[in-house]
Amino acid sequence: MCTRIVKAIEAEGPISFHRYMTMALYEPGLGYYANGLHKFGAAGDFVTAPEQGTLFARCLARQIGQLPDAIGKTILELGAGSGALAGDLLLALECPPERYLILEPSAALRQVQQKRLAALPEKLKGRVEWIATPPASPFSGVILANEVLDALPVSAFEVTAEGLQERRVKVEGDRLAWSLTEPGPRLRAAIEMLQQDLSAPLPCGYASEINLNLAAWLASVTESLVAGLVLLIDYGYPRREYYHADRREGTLVCHYRHRAHFDPFVWPGLTDLSTFVDFTAVAEAACDCALEVTGFSSQAGFLLSLGIQDFLQKSADDIERLRLAGEMKRLTLPAEMGEKFKVLALNRGIDVTLQGFALMDQLKRL
Repeated sequence: MCTRIVKAIEAEGPISFHRYMTMALYEPGLGYYANGLHKFGAAGDFVTAPEQGTLFARCLARQIGQLPDAIGKTILELGAGSGALAGDLLLALECPPERYLILEPSAALRQVQQKRLAALPEKLKGRVEWIATPPASPFSGVILANEVLDALPVSAFEVTAEGLQERRVKVEGDRLAWSLTEPGPRLRAAIEMLQQDLSAPLPCGYASEINLNLAAWLASVTESLVAGLVLLIDYGYPRREYYHADRREGTLVCHYRHRAHFDPFVWPGLTDLSTFVDFTAVAEAACDCALEVTGFSSQAGFLLSLGIQDFLQKSADDIERLRLAGEMKRLTLPAEMGEKFKVLALNRGIDVTLQGFALMDQLKRL
């Protein structure tokens, strides 16, 4: 992976961070999500909410079960990870969908998901279908994306004494390093536009990231959705918190063997790269895609609104109830996943009050 990146830099000069992140994560056979190495769970690099247990999926099943019957016939999951959410959700839904589509471009991850979902009952297993590109045919249903937005490649920038600069990637000695250059017109225009939404100009020395392709990505995955609900779950902030003056080193974070670090040039292809999500930007992209923004909450608020605590009370087994209590704490406590993760709901062509935002709808923060 390093050799391929270095060759690209030698041929073209310093490459954009967007290109570097794309190669490090998705280069066929070598990128982090394409090389077949273990990613998820205790033996991998990080644990997502569905891998904590079944409570996350059971709460999502309650939210999906609230939708009109016609909407529940198709579920499209974007980037299904280990397949944990798909398996638990199909088992938890009172009325399972006729089709459960998994949009997974990584052949290595498709194999992981297929192995996990092979344990489903035949009547459910036959409803699962893997696709490499968004559906071309119109459909009504639900689109789920859990920890997908944070892995979309971004552009990097820095405010210097000379003005706005793009952060690119160069070779320096025997390692990769940051390089500053004049930003292109598209990057400059995007940053100038977002600064209009901030209370003060970004200070000198401030570095961060921006996703220039967010609207195009959202359009591509929702274009065929005639009517339905889109749930986007990830770690992030509204724009004014994302680009707060105190967050002067950006939000880029790397994970390797359950340890976080902040050098994206260490072990490319073996280390997960991600950035927090600007949920205001996602909401703006949704409006551009003719989607209505109908809910925004912390993960804790979303799960508590859906009655996550009910599943503990229904358990008659003390040991099981204790296990579920630990799982609930990891999903909802502020020091765990409860506040760091947010849930954004978008819809097209449906009129329903979503239960998941009953206790803590924070749309005004966007």
